Amino acid sequence: MLFTLKKVTGGLLLPLPFLLLMMGLAIALLWFSRFQKTGKGLMTASWVILLLLSLQPVADGLLKPIENRYPTLHTSQPVKHIVVLGGGYTWNPDWAPSSNLIGNSLPRVTEGVRLWLANPGAKMIFTGAPARTNPVSTAEAGARVAESLGVPRSSIMTLDTPKDTEEEAAAVAAAIGKEPFILITSASHLPRAMIFFRQQGLNPIPAPANQLAIASPLNFWERIIPSPTWLMHSDRVAYETLGRIWQLLKGVSGEPGEK
Repeated sequence: MLFTLKKVTGGLLLPLPFLLLMMGLAIALLWFSRFQKTGKGLMTASWVILLLLSLQPVADGLLKPIENRYPTLHTSQPVKHIVVLGGGYTWNPDWAPSSNLIGNSLPRVTEGVRLWLANPGAKMIFTGAPARTNPVSTAEAGARVAESLGVPRSSIMTLDTPKDTEEEAAAVAAAIGKEPFILITSASHLPRAMIFFRQQGLNPIPAPANQLAIASPLNFWERIIPSPTWLMHSDRVAYETLGRIWQLLKGVSGEPGEK
């Protein structure tokens, strides 16, 4: 119940649903009340914020500091385990395996396979519980895609009970103990994930995937025309900020020993 409440409340506080709710309230004030100035002000503010969050310089300017917390892992550091955190997925056996990994999930798995190729003796660990109506878990979906890319099943382990990052950290701690391992998740999610894993007394080596904030050159029209792509980047900023606030409310203040 708490998990569902957290997801629903958090979802409504993300930029698009929140601003649509504000616009809906503004429309109600304009049509059905005498608070015309309030309605106009609320509509104008919501529109301007939505516009700004849909522009590349604003969205990526907000996202870049979060994603740049940890650099891409280029060195081949010998480890026994490579942990890939779960994300969005479905499972349709008629699709190509990789098509079942939605949004942030596929880049996480492909980065895991890249690092496994540099450490072929390591075991890949995929985490994540099944969605309510899906018999295949998030972990199993990632494992099947990795297997389709050449990782033998004997080199794969699935932890398919965790429903969120905090539970994933606890499950990994129970499975492998405190020896160093590579931790792969989206670059925007990695700082928050590292806090949970360090709180378990673990020794993760951070490996970001799915970087979104663009620092390389773009066509000028891509920078000035609003796009759902950039709004999605702003959405990641809001999602991780809300997640960090939730950590603080639970008393998870930061990484032990962080300088």
